[in-house]
Amino acid sequence: MNTIFAILASCCFALSVSAQHMTQLTTRNGISFRGIETYGDGCIWVSGSKGTVGKSLDAGQTWAWASPKGYEELDFRDIEIFSTKEAVIMSAGAPAVVLRTTDGGKSWREVYRDERPAIFLDGMDFKGKEGFIVGDPIDGVFQLLQSKDKGKTWQDVSNFMFLFADSAEAAFAASGTSIQYLNDNVWIGTGGLTANVFKRNEKALEMAKYPCPILQGTSSTGIFAIDFWNDEIGIAVGGDYQNDSNTENTVMLTHDGGRNWIASDDHAVGYKSAVKYINKSLVVSTGTSGTAISADGGLHWDTVSTDSFNSLALSSDRKTVYLTGSNGNIVRLIVE
Repeated sequence: MNTIFAILASCCFALSVSAQHMTQLTTRNGISFRGIETYGDGCIWVSGSKGTVGKSLDAGQTWAWASPKGYEELDFRDIEIFSTKEAVIMSAGAPAVVLRTTDGGKSWREVYRDERPAIFLDGMDFKGKEGFIVGDPIDGVFQLLQSKDKGKTWQDVSNFMFLFADSAEAAFAASGTSIQYLNDNVWIGTGGLTANVFKRNEKALEMAKYPCPILQGTSSTGIFAIDFWNDEIGIAVGGDYQNDSNTENTVMLTHDGGRNWIASDDHAVGYKSAVKYINKSLVVSTGTSGTAISADGGLHWDTVSTDSFNSLALSSDRKTVYLTGSNGNIVRLIVE
């Protein structure tokens, strides 16, 4: 037992040291960033309010702004990238549009548009060429779009996926990560009066909906981000974005594919809007309440920064984390 405690202590020490490696990369005044994605070790793309899209090819040392002309009033809540030149961005409220570039942002093509007043897209995720976009319920059904060609074309599959919403249940677009496509499963985390996790198995064509006991009960509460390490082990984070210091059931863990969830043992973690496994044990999460890292799969957490962020992305070296937030800030965190 002494050996185990020594190992845990050394992990905590290493994580506290890692806070010294947080580096401010750039700031765009007046812009709220919620979309961020990486490609390889040095390529980073971000998207946000006022039609803003930016990219760096040198790990954040320099930035080029590739905002699509004619879309300056839109809020691009999520971005997915396939190379240094190929990316897809998604706006949130009506009109909801999806744009695509193949030349590094010099030009953009509109590949999807929905002008229904009730439409509100929350996030997207790809596995190879295939991807999904989830949106808030309309007439009791979560909206779901599917692409099989890296976002070149989209099909509305809402009426085929059976994503039936409870009363006053919705998804959140705080970071674009309330949806994940991993292996054969499409995972979607929700919130509001009730919080649930949908699991759509694309191979078996089966749908399941599991309740999650994360903080819920009002329109500002629920699951804001999910991440699964494999088909069984996953994490959901969220809380109350209107009261980000509330630490009640803000981090939930599953070891049976979402059927059952347990709360983190550490009740010092406030509202979080993004989470990512660095490896099976090491997890990083961020939100307006700050950034925290867990060395034991999400059971216990060390706060490494109290600065406010919305979203994060992990570089392919699996030790560099990029964070961005509502103050136009983009930061690099090295986890060693």
